[in-house]
Amino acid sequence: MPEPENVIIVGSGPAGYTAALYTARAELEPLVIEGWNWGGLLQQTTDVENFPGYPKGILGPDMMQDLRDQAERFGARLKTEQVTKLELAEQEGGLHSVWVDDTEYKTRAVIVATGAEHRKLGVPGEDELSGRGVSYCATCDAAFFKDHDTLIVGGGDSAMEEAIFLAKFGRSVTIVNRRDEFRASQIMLDRAKAVENIRFLTPYVVERFEAKPGDGLTPLAQAVLKHTESGEERTIEITGAFIAIGHDPQSELVRGQVDVDDEGYVQVDGVTTRTNRPGVFAAGDLIDSSYRQAITAAGSGCKAALDAERYLRDVPAHRDEAAATA
Repeated sequence: MPEPENVIIVGSGPAGYTAALYTARAELEPLVIEGWNWGGLLQQTTDVENFPGYPKGILGPDMMQDLRDQAERFGARLKTEQVTKLELAEQEGGLHSVWVDDTEYKTRAVIVATGAEHRKLGVPGEDELSGRGVSYCATCDAAFFKDHDTLIVGGGDSAMEEAIFLAKFGRSVTIVNRRDEFRASQIMLDRAKAVENIRFLTPYVVERFEAKPGDGLTPLAQAVLKHTESGEERTIEITGAFIAIGHDPQSELVRGQVDVDDEGYVQVDGVTTRTNRPGVFAAGDLIDSSYRQAITAAGSGCKAALDAERYLRDVPAHRDEAAATA
C-alpha cells in the first residue's frame, strides 16, 4: 500500500486553492482533487473588482488560474478529477478514504472545500444572459449597474440586503416576489421599503429574460413576468437582474458523516474549520451561509490549512508516523 497522504483537499475555488497554498508552504505536500469544474463559481464570473491585490480588477477565470498556479508553485499536486465518495474515520488518528471512482486515496487529514451553487430560477434566458445582465451577487456586481434599472428576485432577508445595496448604485430596483407575503424579517422588509428607489412587484414570477435584438452576445434588455393568480404577463425593461433565492451547499459527499444544518451547510467548531470528525476540516461557501465572498472563502481556506497543520502536529499517531517516515 502507498504511504497515506498528509492532507487531501477536496474541491477548488478560493478556499481550496488557498488551503493548498498554505499546506504546501508548510511542506505537507497536499493533494488537491479539484473537480472537473475547478475554480468554482468564479469560473462563471466576469469582472472581479473587490478582491485585494487586483487594483484594475480581473476576470474571475483569470483570478482562479492565478490562485491555482500559486498553489502549484509551492508544491501542491493537482488532480482534475471528481471525488465520488468519502469514508471518514471516526477516531482521532484514523485514516480517511477519498475515492475517485475505483481509486482509493488514504489520508491523515481532509479539507473539504466543495463550495455552494447559486439556486437558479430555471427560466429561459437565465443561463444565456448570466454575466451579461443576470447575476447572483449584488455585492459583487452592483457597481456595474450605476444609474441602471434593475430587478431583484426573491423575498427573504438576502433579497432585501441585495436590494438595499443595489439601490445605492441603480436608478431603480424592483423586487419581484411570487407571493404578497415575504419571508424576510420585518426589520429587513421595513428597511427596504424605506429606500426611495426600491419598489415591490407581487405576486409575480419571472417567465423569461430577453436580450436586445441582435447577435447572441447582446446584453439583458427586459424581463417578462407573470402574475401568479391571474396569469397576466407584464414586461419590464431592465439591464440588470439579480437572483436572490438562496444557495445550495455542495455537501452531499459528507452528509451523514459530519454535522450539517437544516440547509445542508457543514457545521464547524466556533471560529475554527474543525468538523465533528477528527482530522476533517471544511472551508469556504460550504460553511458560509452569510457572506459568500471570494475573499472570505480564501480566508476560510487559510484557517483550514492552519487547523489541519496543527492537527497533524498535535495528534500522536500522525506525529509519530510522520517522524518515522521522515
